[in-house]
Amino acid sequence: MKSAVETLTPTRVKLTVEVPAADLKPRLDAAYRTIGAQVQVPGFRKGKVPARIIDQRFGRGTVVQEAVNEALPEYYTQAIAENELRPLGQPEVNLTQLPMEDGQDLTFEAEIDVVPAFDLPDFSGIAVEVEPVSASDEDVETRLEALRGRFATLKPINRKAKTGDHTTIDLSAKIGDEEIDAVTGVSYEIGSGNMLDGLDKALRGTKAGETVEFTAPLAGGDRAGEEADVTVVVQSVKARELPALDDDFAQLASEHDTLEELRADLAKQAEQAAKFEQGIAARDKVLDTMLEMVDIPVPENLVEAEVHRHLEGENRLDDDTHRAEVTESTTKAMKTQFLLDALVERDEIQVDQGELIEYIMMTASQYGMSPQEFASQLEQGGQVPAVVAEVGRRKALAAVLEAATVTDTDGNVVDLNEIDPSGEGDDEDDEDEDLEDIVDEAEVVEDDKA
Repeated sequence: MKSAVETLTPTRVKLTVEVPAADLKPRLDAAYRTIGAQVQVPGFRKGKVPARIIDQRFGRGTVVQEAVNEALPEYYTQAIAENELRPLGQPEVNLTQLPMEDGQDLTFEAEIDVVPAFDLPDFSGIAVEVEPVSASDEDVETRLEALRGRFATLKPINRKAKTGDHTTIDLSAKIGDEEIDAVTGVSYEIGSGNMLDGLDKALRGTKAGETVEFTAPLAGGDRAGEEADVTVVVQSVKARELPALDDDFAQLASEHDTLEELRADLAKQAEQAAKFEQGIAARDKVLDTMLEMVDIPVPENLVEAEVHRHLEGENRLDDDTHRAEVTESTTKAMKTQFLLDALVERDEIQVDQGELIEYIMMTASQYGMSPQEFASQLEQGGQVPAVVAEVGRRKALAAVLEAATVTDTDGNVVDLNEIDPSGEGDDEDDEDEDLEDIVDEAEVVEDDKA
């Protein structure tokens, strides 16, 4: 077999493959046997039909098609390996010469998007500037109120219901005489806006035992959007009662004995959270700087396909403004992957089992799955190599981030290794993991935005 590569663009090539007749003959013979075993020809036992009879009855093209369909993936894969190509997506194959007669060669062409080639510069001198860490009294109070809310209780009230109160309701929706939906004993917080339009307005001013009626468009189901007559029976109304801010609360909600100690701890957590956000900002700026230092072409058709898939899933194919935004983010994501993969290869970055397990555990928790269940799905889907590649990219970026010089706008040097991602105190044994935690968290944020 002979193969040759023609570069069409920096991200697309045409692969021409010639398979000599002698190499293809065993494939043709196998195709004759396969077809002969499947057909019944009078005068011949099944599986014993001569090749010339098959040609006469079914045509040489049928045999060639069987042989080529069976052999083409292997020839294509072999040619890809011989030419050290890294394909992206599926090839567009064109059969330019078929062996319609004995002694003829098989020739085919395949146009393929490939990972582009580019030179990596030295990233060790990167310097970026970020905003100073700022953890205000408001940040501490926000954390304190959130903690306080976790220990709130619901108390029955006699006054009229208002926004923030919690109700238990029975609800039914009808269109004409047809009941579309009905639920009983549903808990609903007034003002949350996560049920029917108009429900919040209808419930404000009610008391337990009262019934209210209103019309609203249905939010889901086969008749979503149609106006329905809604009847709501208020079973109970309760107000959220927060615990007093005192030493007793500090002992209830934390390991601290006094409210003053709790506030100090929350202030430390707020500062660490601000530092962590600062680390993410540094990570983003370092990555942007890296991308500016390298000219990385991307396959436009793959970008367009991904953008179309994204917009189609959001039912926003006609939103040109959003299309431009998604195109920009998709292009950047593809360049980033090419860049970090090249860095992994250049620096010979390896991923050990412990790092892979840590990534699986972290990702599984994000999806609300057990690590065992998530790992099983990865294995069944053949996704383990992709996960290993992703962990390698994160290590590569963390290494560049560690070597970068980061300062804030006040001129202070930012030591990212001093950041405690958990906000629960420093641990010298965990310092080496801090940068990768910053990278991991930033990746999670980008995934959520996507």
